Amino acid sequence: MEAVIAIFALLFVLFLAAGAYATVKVVGAAKRGVDRTITQARRTVEDHTLRAKSFAQPGPAGEIAQLRLRLRTSMRATQEALQAGVAEDESLKESLALFARLSGHGRELDDELKRLESEPDRATLAERLPSLRERTGRITSSADSLRWAARDRAHRFADDDLDTLHAQIDVEAGALRHWTTADDPAPAQAPSSWPEAPAADRASGGQARSETPAARPAETPARPAITPPGPRPSYPWQKKPRPESTT
Repeated sequence: MEAVIAIFALLFVLFLAAGAYATVKVVGAAKRGVDRTITQARRTVEDHTLRAKSFAQPGPAGEIAQLRLRLRTSMRATQEALQAGVAEDESLKESLALFARLSGHGRELDDELKRLESEPDRATLAERLPSLRERTGRITSSADSLRWAARDRAHRFADDDLDTLHAQIDVEAGALRHWTTADDPAPAQAPSSWPEAPAADRASGGQARSETPAARPAETPARPAITPPGPRPSYPWQKKPRPESTT
């Protein structure tokens, strides 16, 4: 009885542990989803604010907002393209590592541009704009290169797969239309020769044909089997033959 109680107690503890683990996982997933939603909403609000500032504020302040918007848009697009492609192409892991290093420089520049948005000294801000513009251009150019290279690689793989699939479909379509080749007339064949006669028949037939005058060539005249006797010469000392008596 005590063993049964101990087993039930152990099962109860296991169920509690499994339920607690599942609850923690669900809460963590929900928290991550909420954080992701909040981050995306904050990012959208900042992008719209920067876009509005770039159009509404003239001078260096508006250009600073425009540089920030350009930097954030390029870096976000490259990150999404690499993360989406690395799941199918393992060779993009190195590109993703390079982008992580580039993201450090991008975040540093974005923080600096964000501080300069509230800079009251417009003259100093105008002096620093060329260097800020150059840094932004270098970072966005590198990000764009990674993004377009990853997209071109994905398109190349897709084109190769499409060519292979097209060739296989052509072969399958030809196999499905097998009746087109079955209805074609068969090629003309040479007439089959008669089977040869057995050896004995060939021997007798050859002998009969050799003894038949018609089987000989036309230019060779037929010769009699026995040569007829020619006329005998007559000599003067021979007596004339006496006629037989009729009596």
